[in-house]
Amino acid sequence: MTDLTASLSLIVPEILLSMSGLVLLLVAGWAGDKASRLVTILACIVLAACFVITAPSVCGGAMGAGTMAFGGLFSADAFAGFAKLIIYAASGAVLVVAPAFFGRYNLMRAEFPVLVLFAVLGMSVMVSATDLMTLYIGLELNSLSSYVLASFLKTDERSSEAGLKYFVLGALASGILLFGISLVYGFTGTTTFSGIHAALAGHMAMGALFGVTFALAGLAFKISAVPFHMWTPDVYEGAPTPVTTFFASAPKVAAVALVARLAVEAFGSQSEAWRQIVIFAALASILVGAVGAIGQANIKRLLAYSAINNVGFLLVGLAAATPEGVGSMLLYLAVYVAMTVGSFVVVLMMRDAEGRQLEAIADLSGLSHTRPALAFCFMWLLFSLAGIPPLMGFWAKLVVFQAAVNAGLFVVAVLAVVGSVIGAFYYIKIVKVMYFDAPADTIRGRSDWAHWALLIVSTVAISPLPYLVTGWLTGIADKAAAALFLVA
Repeated sequence: MTDLTASLSLIVPEILLSMSGLVLLLVAGWAGDKASRLVTILACIVLAACFVITAPSVCGGAMGAGTMAFGGLFSADAFAGFAKLIIYAASGAVLVVAPAFFGRYNLMRAEFPVLVLFAVLGMSVMVSATDLMTLYIGLELNSLSSYVLASFLKTDERSSEAGLKYFVLGALASGILLFGISLVYGFTGTTTFSGIHAALAGHMAMGALFGVTFALAGLAFKISAVPFHMWTPDVYEGAPTPVTTFFASAPKVAAVALVARLAVEAFGSQSEAWRQIVIFAALASILVGAVGAIGQANIKRLLAYSAINNVGFLLVGLAAATPEGVGSMLLYLAVYVAMTVGSFVVVLMMRDAEGRQLEAIADLSGLSHTRPALAFCFMWLLFSLAGIPPLMGFWAKLVVFQAAVNAGLFVVAVLAVVGSVIGAFYYIKIVKVMYFDAPADTIRGRSDWAHWALLIVSTVAISPLPYLVTGWLTGIADKAAAALFLVA
């Protein structure tokens, strides 16, 4: 009974998300769409409560046996907490901007925030999973909600197409992951991460290597890593923009954190086996993301390739296979989410006088003359994505490259730097369109205070101002990363 009570005390955020999701689903069913605003506000309050509940474990660097729940199936350590804080913040931002977008189509449904809550619940389980079964349950809970969200805009054929593509390719990725899990279980005799870590120490059978490869390949789909990135531009373009914002931020954090936990805690005793896979995926993602974005005319497709590119930099930190590398990856995740949310808020604010959504890069022409504040914020975000100093995007890339060099991956770091230079081209190209091209004067729609508030917060978050707290943030990230290496 004591063990059950201790376990339940560790999953309070997950219990809150579960119960709130069920209650709000009943409210949505009884009150209908007229309650969508109330349900959205309550969902935001739930996410804020989960943030407050999780924060102490992160600041305190929780780790060890005291963070394990249900016999080692779930871990509420600082690493999971760090990822959850980012997930809660990103999901809350999506709920803030979604009502205005769907309201213009008269399609804001009370089920939308409920789906987001259940997706967040799945992500919370994902980042805390310390067993292959827990991993898969969390992944599928998140995926099932995401499939519906991708096709939420029923009046747009592109949204239905995006949902179908995401479902078909997601099912394929799940099959690949399950095959890998079955091989790992078959050759290690256990599904717990600690048991797999011990079983793989020393000699590694060829079948186990195939299992590791297939498991990582299945998860590579979720993080849009090359060569499993093909769905990303189509789904990002076709899904409703608030949903695209969600896909590009919260689930990305959960999937990257899950890959890191699986690689370090489960496969950490054979880091040389999976490091080559991660290095290839990292460099290929950086290159494909940089080159693929150059010819894009749609801003959402360009940001999709930008997401692929940034996943490459995240994987460079993981490839170091050190606490410093994982810590740099967590720092990059925090900065990346701020840049991504801000960029997609700008896209949401790209509307014509009738309120129709604009997505063409050409519509940004001369934006500095017609909407100078919006153009300045977007320029700031693009420069940060490009890694131009002194913005936080530069610092995030710097700590990742430094971790790779300290781990002996000098060549990988150099190639990543070269890829970053290539990627800077299309970011600067958009700045050129906004500041030097003749005004298109198509972006005339007014934006509400919520969009401006999020945009200002995101812009400040990636400005030089947060350098004042980098020491504190680095310390928290290092504590979170150290929680993964207790079994190593």
